Amino acid sequence: MASINISLPDLMRDYVQERIERGQYASASDYFRDLIARDQRAVENEERWLRELDASISGSLAEMNAGGGVALDVACGEVLAEIEGARRQSRA
Repeated sequence: MASINISLPDLMRDYVQERIERGQYASASDYFRDLIARDQRAVENEERWLRELDASISGSLAEMNAGGGVALDVACGEVLAEIEGARRQSRA
């Protein structure tokens, strides 16, 4: 296993040491391995989310180009009409 030396401000070093003393990590190396693994998962999740968003946008554009979908002003008008109807019912 390779090693890396890092420098930390005293407050950060103390924080890591407190986590170790509370039994949350066995060592500073354990803490940093966990931190890196969490960062890797976060990056992977963000990349997956962006791929899914791109696919959704592409699918929506293809649907709109094929004559499907609903124009934004029509959709907004329908939502506003539903809100207004619900407001009128709540007053009655």
